[in-house]
Amino acid sequence: MGKDPEKRLRKADQLYKAMQYKRAAKLFNTVGNNFLDLGDYKTAKECFFNAAKSAFNEDKYLPGLEFLRNAANASLLNNNFSEAYQFYTNALNYVPSLRGTSDRDYQFILFSSLSYLCLFLEGKQEEGLNLVKKTKTFVNDTYFKENALIKLIKDLTVATKDSKENYLKKIEYDFENYKFHEGERCLAKLALVLAKTIVTLKSKSRFDKNVYTTNDIINLIINVDTKPLLDISNSPFYNYKINELKITKIGITLSDNFTTYKKPEFPITIIAGQNYQIDLLFKPHFQMEKPFIGPIILTSELNGSLKFYYEIPETFYPNLISPPPTLDISIKNLRPPLIGQSFPLEIFVENKSEGDALDLNIEVEFPENLKVMRGTLKKQIYSLRSNENMKWEINLKPLEAGDYSIKIKTIFKDPDQNQIGEIKDFPLIIKL
Repeated sequence: MGKDPEKRLRKADQLYKAMQYKRAAKLFNTVGNNFLDLGDYKTAKECFFNAAKSAFNEDKYLPGLEFLRNAANASLLNNNFSEAYQFYTNALNYVPSLRGTSDRDYQFILFSSLSYLCLFLEGKQEEGLNLVKKTKTFVNDTYFKENALIKLIKDLTVATKDSKENYLKKIEYDFENYKFHEGERCLAKLALVLAKTIVTLKSKSRFDKNVYTTNDIINLIINVDTKPLLDISNSPFYNYKINELKITKIGITLSDNFTTYKKPEFPITIIAGQNYQIDLLFKPHFQMEKPFIGPIILTSELNGSLKFYYEIPETFYPNLISPPPTLDISIKNLRPPLIGQSFPLEIFVENKSEGDALDLNIEVEFPENLKVMRGTLKKQIYSLRSNENMKWEINLKPLEAGDYSIKIKTIFKDPDQNQIGEIKDFPLIIKL
């Protein structure tokens, strides 16, 4: 390796402070490669960055951009993708200073494409695409369309948006033709790992019931199958072992009549190769035409570092009906009941449900020792609408003390003409 890299680094610093930028740039770059060989990526990154600053001080933009690329490459080897992204976007600021058109075209596409790959690993594909589209305005149109890196980005985009795995196979086949540095190769393969995950990860969804009423809690069950992740781990091309899939958040689009009743606790960690069931609970509040749930987006991570969004694009339409009408019935003594004395008993009927109760028939039955003095025991009502109520009084005379039971029978029809009947018992205590 030659001379001590630490000593040469101190020499490069001295040259920089003495404003001998040309010599400093050359020495910083050489020492950076020394530290890169030693696996000291942090120091290597700092050396390359100082080489770039030295070159830019001399208005040597082409070598300066290469030094920035080397700094980003060292960051990538250190798994610091956000730092590499900063170097790439910094480089884009210097590209317009290049004199040659072909140099500008190449560097614009190179650094915008590498920036895109960094953003891809953070689940920011759209932001990356916007950056590439922005630099497109500065590049020759034909050169842009035919560039291999642009084709790579297009294939990644089509594969992940349209779930077309053959576009990923195309990238794998052409991979050796890309002129990547070592860290950039790792970056691109990690992007492919994510894309492969997005395309091949399996999920199935179903409701726990076929029909729900607006009083029910809707349970949408999502089963996530991570077996396809094992194929990625076993691939010699990717050389990347996926240990776990972590779901950190769920985004759900709902129709106006639904609210989320309960979400699972996050994060959800799934060991690669296993299945996991996610239960999503929703509360309907009113009936509407074609209520829906979806699409659903799972914010996810591989091995706690590679971020992506997994979309369940299907929209789910639960079969939602109004609940059958139910009647709330109560009785109330309007005076204390005494033996041998009549007292008024109030019967109160209320429809608290959403549906109307039609053709309502109510019949009251009293035991023999409760003599009816006045009032009707039967009521017929054409309709008791939602939130309507009715009441009437019956005068009774208790003949003996005791514990009695009053029966009230109701028969009515729901709005779909289904007949509903029920019998309720109400206790009544007569004391001496």
